[in-house]
Amino acid sequence: MREVDRRLLSAMRDCGTDPRVAAAARGLSWCGEHGAVWIAAGLLGAGADHERRHAWLRGTALIGAAHLASMGIKLAVRRARPQLAALEPLVSTAGRHSFPSSHAASAAAAAVAFGVLRPAGHRLVPPLAAAMCVSRLVVGVHYPTDVVAGVLLGGITAGLGAAWMAGPAAAAAVAVAATDGGAPYV
Repeated sequence: MREVDRRLLSAMRDCGTDPRVAAAARGLSWCGEHGAVWIAAGLLGAGADHERRHAWLRGTALIGAAHLASMGIKLAVRRARPQLAALEPLVSTAGRHSFPSSHAASAAAAAVAFGVLRPAGHRLVPPLAAAMCVSRLVVGVHYPTDVVAGVLLGGITAGLGAAWMAGPAAAAAVAVAATDGGAPYV
Protein backbone atom coordinates (compact mmCIF):
# COMPACT_ATOMS: atom_id res chain seq x y z
CA MET A 1 0.00 0.00 0.00
CA ARG A 2 2.86 2.40 0.76
CA GLU A 3 4.22 2.01 -2.75
CA VAL A 4 0.81 2.75 -4.30
CA ASP A 5 0.47 5.79 -2.02
CA ARG A 6 3.88 7.08 -3.07
CA ARG A 7 3.26 6.48 -6.79
CA LEU A 8 -0.09 8.26 -6.73
CA LEU A 9 1.44 11.18 -4.86
CA SER A 10 4.31 11.36 -7.35
CA ALA A 11 1.90 11.38 -10.30
CA MET A 12 -0.21 14.13 -8.74
CA ARG A 13 2.84 16.18 -7.74
CA ASP A 14 4.03 15.97 -11.37
CA CYS A 15 0.87 17.91 -12.32
CA GLY A 16 2.27 20.79 -10.29
CA THR A 17 5.11 21.26 -12.76
CA ASP A 18 2.60 23.22 -14.90
CA PRO A 19 2.80 26.80 -13.57
CA ARG A 20 -0.97 27.36 -13.85
CA VAL A 21 -1.77 24.17 -11.96
CA ALA A 22 0.87 25.00 -9.35
CA ALA A 23 -0.57 28.50 -8.84
CA ALA A 24 -4.10 27.16 -8.41
CA ALA A 25 -2.94 24.47 -5.98
CA ARG A 26 -0.94 26.99 -3.96
CA GLY A 27 -3.94 29.31 -3.81
CA LEU A 28 -6.23 26.54 -2.61
CA SER A 29 -3.67 25.47 -0.02
CA TRP A 30 -3.33 29.00 1.30
CA CYS A 31 -7.13 29.55 1.46
CA GLY A 32 -7.70 26.24 3.20
CA GLU A 33 -5.12 26.70 5.94
CA HIS A 34 -6.84 25.99 9.28
CA GLY A 35 -10.19 25.80 7.44
CA ALA A 36 -10.07 29.57 6.85
CA VAL A 37 -12.02 29.69 3.59
CA TRP A 38 -14.78 27.46 4.99
CA ILE A 39 -15.04 29.33 8.28
CA ALA A 40 -15.14 32.65 6.43
CA ALA A 41 -17.85 31.31 4.11
CA GLY A 42 -19.89 30.16 7.10
CA LEU A 43 -19.60 33.51 8.83
CA LEU A 44 -20.49 35.37 5.62
CA GLY A 45 -23.44 33.05 5.11
CA ALA A 46 -24.61 33.69 8.68
CA GLY A 47 -24.37 37.43 8.14
CA ALA A 48 -26.14 37.42 4.79
CA ASP A 49 -28.80 34.74 5.33
CA HIS A 50 -30.71 35.79 8.43
CA GLU A 51 -33.33 33.05 8.08
CA ARG A 52 -30.72 30.30 8.28
CA ARG A 53 -28.19 32.11 10.44
CA HIS A 54 -28.09 29.40 13.10
CA ALA A 55 -27.60 26.68 10.49
CA TRP A 56 -24.65 28.57 8.98
CA LEU A 57 -23.07 29.08 12.41
CA ARG A 58 -23.58 25.48 13.43
CA GLY A 59 -22.17 24.28 10.11
CA THR A 60 -19.15 26.50 10.71
CA ALA A 61 -18.74 24.98 14.17
CA LEU A 62 -18.81 21.48 12.63
CA ILE A 63 -16.05 22.49 10.22
CA GLY A 64 -14.01 23.73 13.17
CA ALA A 65 -14.67 20.49 15.03
CA ALA A 66 -13.49 18.41 12.05
CA HIS A 67 -10.34 20.51 11.78
CA LEU A 68 -9.59 20.19 15.50
CA ALA A 69 -10.21 16.43 15.39
CA SER A 70 -7.76 16.08 12.51
CA MET A 71 -5.15 18.03 14.45
CA GLY A 72 -5.59 15.74 17.45
CA ILE A 73 -5.23 12.64 15.30
CA LYS A 74 -2.10 14.09 13.68
CA LEU A 75 -0.51 14.49 17.10
CA ALA A 76 -1.36 10.89 17.99
CA VAL A 77 -0.31 9.27 14.69
CA ARG A 78 2.71 11.50 13.89
CA ARG A 79 3.09 10.40 10.27
CA ALA A 80 5.84 12.41 8.61
CA ARG A 81 5.06 14.49 5.56
CA PRO A 82 6.06 12.92 2.25
CA GLN A 83 9.44 13.64 0.75
CA LEU A 84 9.79 13.05 -2.97
CA ALA A 85 13.37 12.83 -4.19
CA ALA A 86 12.72 14.53 -7.52
CA LEU A 87 10.23 17.24 -6.53
CA GLU A 88 10.12 19.59 -3.57
CA PRO A 89 6.74 20.57 -2.05
CA LEU A 90 5.19 23.67 -3.60
CA VAL A 91 4.12 25.11 -0.23
CA SER A 92 5.36 25.19 3.31
CA THR A 93 3.21 23.62 6.00
CA ALA A 94 2.13 24.67 9.46
CA GLY A 95 3.22 21.33 10.91
CA ARG A 96 5.37 18.28 10.23
CA HIS A 97 2.65 15.64 10.45
CA SER A 98 0.48 14.61 7.54
CA PHE A 99 -2.14 12.05 8.67
CA PRO A 100 -4.94 12.94 8.24
CA SER A 101 -5.08 15.98 5.99
CA SER A 102 -6.69 18.81 7.93
CA HIS A 103 -7.42 20.65 4.67
CA ALA A 104 -9.36 17.60 3.47
CA ALA A 105 -11.18 17.21 6.80
CA SER A 106 -12.41 20.80 6.84
CA ALA A 107 -13.24 20.73 3.11
CA ALA A 108 -15.31 17.55 3.43
CA ALA A 109 -17.03 18.89 6.53
CA ALA A 110 -17.91 22.06 4.59
CA ALA A 111 -19.26 20.03 1.66
CA VAL A 112 -21.52 18.04 3.98
CA ALA A 113 -22.53 20.88 6.33
CA PHE A 114 -23.08 23.56 3.73
CA GLY A 115 -24.46 21.01 1.27
CA VAL A 116 -27.76 21.04 3.15
CA LEU A 117 -27.98 24.81 2.67
CA ARG A 118 -29.37 24.60 -0.83
CA PRO A 119 -29.02 25.71 -3.55
CA ALA A 120 -25.67 27.51 -3.35
CA GLY A 121 -24.04 25.27 -0.75
CA HIS A 122 -25.16 22.16 -2.57
CA ARG A 123 -23.78 23.24 -5.94
CA LEU A 124 -20.69 25.29 -5.15
CA VAL A 125 -19.04 23.78 -2.11
CA PRO A 126 -18.51 20.13 -3.15
CA PRO A 127 -16.47 20.92 -6.31
CA LEU A 128 -14.38 23.49 -4.44
CA ALA A 129 -13.87 21.03 -1.58
CA ALA A 130 -12.77 18.32 -4.03
CA ALA A 131 -10.31 20.73 -5.66
CA MET A 132 -8.92 21.60 -2.23
CA CYS A 133 -8.37 17.90 -1.49
CA VAL A 134 -6.59 17.30 -4.81
CA SER A 135 -4.44 20.39 -4.27
CA ARG A 136 -2.83 18.74 -1.23
CA LEU A 137 -1.43 16.06 -3.53
CA VAL A 138 -0.43 18.48 -6.28
CA VAL A 139 1.59 20.61 -3.84
CA GLY A 140 3.19 17.40 -2.54
CA VAL A 141 2.49 17.68 1.19
CA HIS A 142 0.13 14.71 1.72
CA TYR A 143 -0.12 11.11 0.67
CA PRO A 144 -3.41 10.07 -0.93
CA THR A 145 -4.29 8.06 2.19
CA ASP A 146 -3.88 11.24 4.27
CA VAL A 147 -6.44 12.97 2.06
CA VAL A 148 -8.86 10.03 2.07
CA ALA A 149 -8.67 9.82 5.86
CA GLY A 150 -9.28 13.58 6.12
CA VAL A 151 -12.30 13.37 3.83
CA LEU A 152 -13.76 10.51 5.87
CA LEU A 153 -13.13 12.31 9.15
CA GLY A 154 -14.67 15.58 7.94
CA GLY A 155 -17.63 13.91 6.27
CA ILE A 156 -18.42 11.80 9.31
CA THR A 157 -18.01 14.72 11.71
CA ALA A 158 -20.37 16.95 9.74
CA GLY A 159 -22.74 14.07 9.01
CA LEU A 160 -23.08 13.28 12.70
CA GLY A 161 -23.78 16.95 13.41
CA ALA A 162 -26.22 17.52 10.54
CA ALA A 163 -29.34 17.25 12.69
CA TRP A 164 -27.83 19.67 15.24
CA MET A 165 -26.89 22.04 12.43
CA ALA A 166 -30.41 22.10 11.11
CA GLY A 167 -31.81 22.97 14.53
CA PRO A 168 -34.78 21.43 16.28
CA ALA A 169 -37.36 22.48 13.68
CA ALA A 170 -35.49 20.92 10.78
CA ALA A 171 -34.03 17.86 12.55
CA ALA A 172 -36.94 15.72 11.40
CA ALA A 173 -36.39 16.80 7.78
CA VAL A 174 -32.71 15.86 8.02
CA ALA A 175 -33.61 12.45 9.45
CA VAL A 176 -36.11 11.81 6.63
CA ALA A 177 -33.62 12.97 4.00
CA ALA A 178 -30.96 10.67 5.42
CA THR A 179 -33.21 7.66 4.95
CA ASP A 180 -34.08 8.44 1.33
CA GLY A 181 -30.60 9.63 0.26
CA GLY A 182 -31.49 13.28 -0.29
CA ALA A 183 -30.55 16.45 1.48
CA PRO A 184 -33.27 18.69 2.86
CA TYR A 185 -33.60 22.38 2.31
CA VAL A 186 -32.65 23.98 5.59
